Amino acid sequence: MGLQSVSLTQSNGQVRLVSPSKIICIGRNYAEHIHELGNDIPDDMVVFLKPNSAITNTLCSHLGEPLHYEAELCFMVNNGQFSGVGVGLDMTKRELQTKLKTKGLPWERSKAFDGSALFSEFIAITADIKDWCFQLTIDNAVTQLGHQQLMMYQPHAIYNAVSEFMTLNDGDIVMTGTPKGVGVVTENATFELSLWANVPFTVFEAALSGDKPIELLCGNPEIVKQWQAK
Repeated sequence: MGLQSVSLTQSNGQVRLVSPSKIICIGRNYAEHIHELGNDIPDDMVVFLKPNSAITNTLCSHLGEPLHYEAELCFMVNNGQFSGVGVGLDMTKRELQTKLKTKGLPWERSKAFDGSALFSEFIAITADIKDWCFQLTIDNAVTQLGHQQLMMYQPHAIYNAVSEFMTLNDGDIVMTGTPKGVGVVTENATFELSLWANVPFTVFEAALSGDKPIELLCGNPEIVKQWQAK
């Protein structure tokens, strides 16, 4: 099987395919997600990897056991920095992960399997955009809503920490963790993952409270990606 690719829309508008050598994942980066799974807040950044073969555009509801979804803000590396941004789904075999964690074993069998990473397109990061906000809806119901400022480790801190012990190659993707609201994938459900830029945290809080939908507060998103679960 050849290397899997994702699309990157560059600042000049041209689209090219990029084949990451690896996917670096940051675990337990949102406090409320840590609490919903009954985990402890770690003393250090939790880092694990997915191989290139994990990338797919097929959202499966079951691979040996029911799969769980985790929506995440994602960055692409180029020229020694995060130069692209997108959103993705970190697919998890939660039952297997729980067994592995109980035994003190690595997570790869539950996190790094083929078909465990789904991505939107990536777009170039420019100097005038920051404060990313993303939303996952399932069958039009808001399921996860996250904002960059909720992350315990911010993007620059993640890049610096990972770079201390691992080479980040051009095209590598970093998944930055998931907010609360993870759950089981249901067959035939429609997943829609959206990303907005320059969202003040107060606006995000208004959307989180349910006062107004994020679409009404922020307008059209920078990125929208849909999948139908199989």
